[in-house]
Amino acid sequence: MSTSISAAAPTTLPLGKALNAGLRRALENDPKVVLLGEDIGKLGGVFRITDGLQKDFGPNRVIDTPLAESGIIGTAVGLAMRGYRPVCEIQFDGFIYPGFDQIVSQVAKLHYRTGGNVTMPITIRVPYGGGIGAIEHHSESPEGYFAATAGLRVVTCSNASDAHTMIQQAIASDDPVLFFEPKRRYWEKGQIDPAATGPLHKARVVAPGTDVTVVAYGPLVTTALQAAKVAADEGRSVEVIDLRSLSPLDVDTVAASVQRTGRLVVTHEAPVFLGIGAEIAARISERCFYHLEAPVARVGGFTVPYPPAKLEQHFLPDVDRILDAVDRTFTA
Repeated sequence: MSTSISAAAPTTLPLGKALNAGLRRALENDPKVVLLGEDIGKLGGVFRITDGLQKDFGPNRVIDTPLAESGIIGTAVGLAMRGYRPVCEIQFDGFIYPGFDQIVSQVAKLHYRTGGNVTMPITIRVPYGGGIGAIEHHSESPEGYFAATAGLRVVTCSNASDAHTMIQQAIASDDPVLFFEPKRRYWEKGQIDPAATGPLHKARVVAPGTDVTVVAYGPLVTTALQAAKVAADEGRSVEVIDLRSLSPLDVDTVAASVQRTGRLVVTHEAPVFLGIGAEIAARISERCFYHLEAPVARVGGFTVPYPPAKLEQHFLPDVDRILDAVDRTFTA
């Protein structure tokens, strides 16, 4: 069932429905917005994020594509060149690799290559991360590949309100945006304010604290907030920051927090090795060296392919692993 949000008052929706409402508003506001993806039309997508949109906007604006990610991205490039704002859905995170060449060789570089004469207002939606008990290629966290690619903007929402607002901001951007959606949070409800605004690439303090800063993004923001509650019961005050944007990075917000707390833990589902946390750790070590009371701690996945579903609880960072890292910053 499709979702429409009144402009008059806040509404409570699951994150997935908030995305649907944001896409609907983008389609309503700009006739040049088109959606492309595998099974996004009649089926409404495997997670039903585009449910009802083809019925209401027609098959020329909500387009069911062949199972070919390179074709989806290549078609979007052509549409962008003709003035459209294509929104591509990659059905699962691990399916993005057939489209990787188009994304890093064409989408990321055409604006630069043409001296600014050609824009690439393409949004690429990627359900990512684990926690749903899925098979191989359905639970990966490939965001680091794209955050390391110049010419791309990379963002991720963690709650329904941001999902609704950020997807519209991404579509309105004249730059290509990789929009990572935490699939295991699709069903978590939150209040949507249709009038909400704010910079797309600004991190947010979602829980104030004084003793240690925990930075998370996407699916692990909820986990970090749970860890902060447990820590509070033990007398320790944890400040939680939702990074929201991975490229560009809002280092200023993180640095300001660390200058107050003196300690930092960074967590993400992707492997710790060469992950987003490594860049944040390096930046904060450079900018806040004399404020740090302990080395920056990182909590993430292990450097192995994503494991079978029965083992994913051992792979994914949880409250205990985050709190263990917090403890280490007080004993280092």
